[in-house]
Amino acid sequence: MYRILVVDDDEKTRALIRKYAEFEGFEIEESADGMAAIELCRKKKFDLIMLDIMMPELDGFSACKEIRKFSQVPVIMLSARRDEYDRIHGFEIGADDYVTKPFSPKELMMRIQAVIRRCTMSAPPHKEILAFDGLKIDFTGRMVFVNDKKISLSPKEYELLFYMVRNRGIALTREKLINDVWGYDFFGDDRTLDTHIKLLRKSLGEYSRYIVTLRGVGYRFEAC
Repeated sequence: MYRILVVDDDEKTRALIRKYAEFEGFEIEESADGMAAIELCRKKKFDLIMLDIMMPELDGFSACKEIRKFSQVPVIMLSARRDEYDRIHGFEIGADDYVTKPFSPKELMMRIQAVIRRCTMSAPPHKEILAFDGLKIDFTGRMVFVNDKKISLSPKEYELLFYMVRNRGIALTREKLINDVWGYDFFGDDRTLDTHIKLLRKSLGEYSRYIVTLRGVGYRFEAC
């Protein structure tokens, strides 16, 4: 049974999520503010956290940043705000998905299942490290180094980079990237892919040149 922590200061929202999540077989714990959520995450193991952005004591963005300092547990951000800046910021600090309110409970359950399924895939059985000039990628340890300095990537940035590197030299259509990295049950749009490519390029610095844009097609990882 997967355990989910629902963090939202609105009791009705928590009750709605609990009702549908328990029906799907999930075990639910609740918190009404970000500070309490961080303490719960330090004491207990969760398979996924749902974080509302606007909360007392500590907002969801700040809570997510703190949780990422000691845990890679999947995080879905909840917000009534639809600004692109908020979505980008959420992905930058390590969120795996971003859901706007009001939301469809059934769709939310499918998003939860998709995120958990992607994040519980087993790691490769042998150690695998690839290097391209000053860019080093440790697939087994889920680490990326730029000029011998370890960089921090969100879980989705890791998945996107690892997928593109494993398929280096191959033209990857936007549809294939979304299907293979996010899954066939992905509910977002092309902007989500573009946002993550933009963030990934920013993190790679001078080696962002390895991610080549193919106009009208998609992207290709090309390291000469």
